[in-house]
Amino acid sequence: MSVKKMLILIIKALGIIVGIVVLYILLGYLLPFIEIPAKDDGQKKEIPVYIYTNGVHTDIVMPVKNDWQDWSQKIPFKNTKSKRTDYNFVGIGWGDKGFYLDTPTWADLKFSTAFKAAFWLSESAMHCSYYTEMKEGDDCKKIMISKDQYKKLVQFVENKFDRDQNGNFVLISTNAVYDVNDAFYDAQGKYSFLNTCNTWANDALKAAGQKAALWTPSDYGIFLHYK
Repeated sequence: MSVKKMLILIIKALGIIVGIVVLYILLGYLLPFIEIPAKDDGQKKEIPVYIYTNGVHTDIVMPVKNDWQDWSQKIPFKNTKSKRTDYNFVGIGWGDKGFYLDTPTWADLKFSTAFKAAFWLSESAMHCSYYTEMKEGDDCKKIMISKDQYKKLVQFVENKFDRDQNGNFVLISTNAVYDVNDAFYDAQGKYSFLNTCNTWANDALKAAGQKAALWTPSDYGIFLHYK
């Protein structure tokens, strides 16, 4: 193959890559504006849940315990560094295991971690954080849902956890936690640029019959429907 032909192939390949990136950015910005409306099941909206973002990841925050679910039995308090048992809420998010465990800040991001995460090459994890209270703000929005909607939300979230032979969630033994109130668990599915932590949280809202974006890779796409 001549040098000229090789250069043409390289330019074409780069053009395709740039085109894919540009298309992804455009879709990631535009598609979130298409809203999937909430579904009213006619029941009393009596259970508070929250969507909470740290600026990158969106978590679904639920009561630790109510008549329909006791998360402390499946995500034990003892698995956190604090081991406190007086928390009232638990935030759960799904994402790439490498991002969660090896990238505490953007400054720690490695190309290999980002590449594996983008192209279905690494494992996923559930990040679970306990809270005593939730404060509404730009980064935290409260949603009241019915008991049936809550049951659907719980089922959606539980289905993303890996389980051992006894049906228990599988704790990831690591010191790479964010604080004294959180822990990581093995999860189902592969993270990718098409299926991000925020895509999962957005799908959780859909499962619970709440407002959501048609599709979004970012927390922005979720929160623009809860201003």
